[in-house]
Amino acid sequence: MLNISRTDVHGTVADGFELVRREFAAVVAEQDGHAGSQLAVYAHGRQVVDLWAGQQVNGDTLTGVYSSTKGAATLVVALLVQEGILQLDQPVSRHWPEFAVAGKDAITLRDVLTHRSGVMGVDGGLTAAELADDQVIAARLAGQRPYWRPGSAYGYGGFVTFAVVNEVIRRVTGQSLQQVYEERIRAPYGLDLYLGLPEGEEGRFLPIQWWLATPEQEAAFWANLPGPHSIMGIGYGLNSTPPLDQVAFVNTRTVRALGQASAGGVGSARGLAGLYAAAVWGRNGQAPLLKPDTVGEFSMLHSTGGDLVRGDQGNYALGFQAKGLRYGFLSANAFGHDGSAGSEAFADPRSGIALGYTRRRFGFGWSYPEHDRLATAVHRAATAS
Repeated sequence: MLNISRTDVHGTVADGFELVRREFAAVVAEQDGHAGSQLAVYAHGRQVVDLWAGQQVNGDTLTGVYSSTKGAATLVVALLVQEGILQLDQPVSRHWPEFAVAGKDAITLRDVLTHRSGVMGVDGGLTAAELADDQVIAARLAGQRPYWRPGSAYGYGGFVTFAVVNEVIRRVTGQSLQQVYEERIRAPYGLDLYLGLPEGEEGRFLPIQWWLATPEQEAAFWANLPGPHSIMGIGYGLNSTPPLDQVAFVNTRTVRALGQASAGGVGSARGLAGLYAAAVWGRNGQAPLLKPDTVGEFSMLHSTGGDLVRGDQGNYALGFQAKGLRYGFLSANAFGHDGSAGSEAFADPRSGIALGYTRRRFGFGWSYPEHDRLATAVHRAATAS
């Protein structure tokens, strides 16, 4: 391993991955150095990159990963489907009868996981306190009419999708999604990625920070967004009073403690990369979490084209984002999930890559061009012959 001792970038890279270190250093040099970021990569189950930079940040630092949480939550579903405990094409209402109102009786778990259910928020919005708790979200969603005819289109349910999934898991297994994740995935695979951060780990948590912009830039950005009661506004919690403060959300201890399954996860780049390495290749002496057929099912494209909430940023496999469409150099069945503060994580079974990236400061307008640069450098290094 190449040891890195520069004050701005710390960590190690394996021989052949020096390009990744150089690209990460270039990315860090262009960012606010006080915020910090991490990058970790596995190649065919072996960690080859472990880098970090920024004030107070080290390799063990934890922060909010927002919707990268959905990757961990989806692996719980994949494991339970693999074991025959959950069936993707059964109606949600079979296990949760209260859900079968207002045109939702035929919605399946597959519809929910592929954002095709039309259930992506509630009229009047959910308060930040309500959004912290999957059971509270589920109770509100139970009576909600879908925002489009289920199955006719898809739209990203950023903060609520996995509350529905969690309720199904709770009704079927008697355990929450978070409990299954801790017992079956996080603990045995030694992952630094939590859906429910223990009090004893709070000392490693560093809060997320809002983006840097002038008042004029802020005003122009928000003036050009769709209204709070639009499909996009509902999907991102802007129809609440007050509108959801995304930064305050994960910086709240209650959210971290409960590990809300759509966006409440806390972890490091090591944890994110390790999650996907564990899924496909195994980790920490454990066999791969998923069988090849399960990986194939959950990485298969399901929802493509225009996303009613995210526009061209959509494209989903089953629970995961379709990373083969996001990064054209990856294989068709690459899968993973990013998060709104700039985290990114994915696996490419063909090239053997598992990548995890975190950053502590939002990018202006939720823009993260460094994702392309880092993913490109990793792929080049991993596939060089």
